[in-house]
Amino acid sequence: VQLQACGGGLVQAGGPLGLSCTASLHTFDYYNMAWFRQAPGKEREFVAVISGSGRRRNYADSVKGRFTISRDDAKNDAKNTVYLQMNSLKPEDTAVYYCAARGGSIIYSTAQNYPYWGQGTQVTVSS
Repeated sequence: VQLQACGGGLVQAGGPLGLSCTASLHTFDYYNMAWFRQAPGKEREFVAVISGSGRRRNYADSVKGRFTISRDDAKNDAKNTVYLQMNSLKPEDTAVYYCAARGGSIIYSTAQNYPYWGQGTQVTVSS
């Protein structure tokens, strides 16, 4: 299983940025897809998760209303990609962002529950 995240970069506070993560998963809609982030000197923290069907989403309180997680429809689109649209970015959103995948029906917000990880992409928000 390989997860490839991209889209990071430098953005001014208040601006938008979109991330994407493409997965080499055989049955994409079996997997819940999540985004985590890790700032320097801090532990990895949950950002958002979307269920395999796309019908359930959870967000960290710190990003609710600003970030949106979405995914391709595995039946109609074979891109196997999950997205994180980040709006109204703040300097405290600066971190390396990771995508993660876990199969099954239960969605988790803790990193240790995810067996598959992408390599991370840097997001830097300047004030």
